[in-house]
Amino acid sequence: QVQLVESGGGLVQSGGSLRLSCAASGRTFSGYDMGWFRRAPGKEREFVAVDRWSGDSTDYADSVKGRFTISRDYAKSTVYLQMNSLKPEDTAVYYCAARYSGNNRYDYWGQGTQVTVSS
Repeated sequence: QVQLVESGGGLVQSGGSLRLSCAASGRTFSGYDMGWFRRAPGKEREFVAVDRWSGDSTDYADSVKGRFTISRDYAKSTVYLQMNSLKPEDTAVYYCAARYSGNNRYDYWGQGTQVTVSS
């Protein structure tokens, strides 16, 4: 089992920045891809970013490329999502997720943290 706890959400003005954190506990942090997803009001959950354990590569949704950065601190078993140049359309509940490297499905999810961007 992997437990994930997000933090760092809040209210920010358009153009501002926030950094989300996701602390992982339980099984080893290594060997897992770590992803961020979000769900805006009235919309489906969507992919935001992933940090892949194998190959140490990252990927982003087109809507956040150039503005968001995912990173991982192995010593702290924490993954971060640095969000810059925030827009009102980034308003959503943000979720951290983990999947064992090579799997397609994310098996572990955090409880989510609310991000609200005011115009």
